[in-house]
Amino acid sequence: MSAGKPPKDSWVEMTELVLPQHTNQRGTAFGGTVVSWVDIAASVCAMRHCEIGVVTASIDAMHFLAPVKRGWIITIFAAVNYTGTTSLEVGVKVLAENPLSGRKFHTATAYLTMVALDEYNKPTPIPPVLPQTDEEKERFEAAKERKKRRLEVRDETKRRKSQKK
Repeated sequence: MSAGKPPKDSWVEMTELVLPQHTNQRGTAFGGTVVSWVDIAASVCAMRHCEIGVVTASIDAMHFLAPVKRGWIITIFAAVNYTGTTSLEVGVKVLAENPLSGRKFHTATAYLTMVALDEYNKPTPIPPVLPQTDEEKERFEAAKERKKRRLEVRDETKRRKSQKK
């Protein structure tokens, strides 16, 4: 395992063309298809950082800000924001482009928690992320707060579940 990596070492830029099989009856991209592409981009980013297989542990609320029409281009950007001992947060931004006008739209943002697994499917230690730029440092600090809130929700869910037994 390395001593750490900057986010640029695992950065992902993924491009998809929205084809008829990706669209609903309104001619816009299925949300589930976009979520699948987001999950793939986050997985590639996390594997680059960890240099081992990963699984998705959670996806924070994903809000679709603008529709994406058939024939448009989707570009997905993914970067490691924060690392724990065996998990990491990957931030993903989705842009849609109308190729006829060249206009681009911010379509969605999501934060995914990925967990690195060893050959026995057990969580395994990962290298820390080493934010370099001011923006990366801001994303790191914001991700620490999101992790804290996710853990609070997880603990509350466990508490409620144990009370029902």
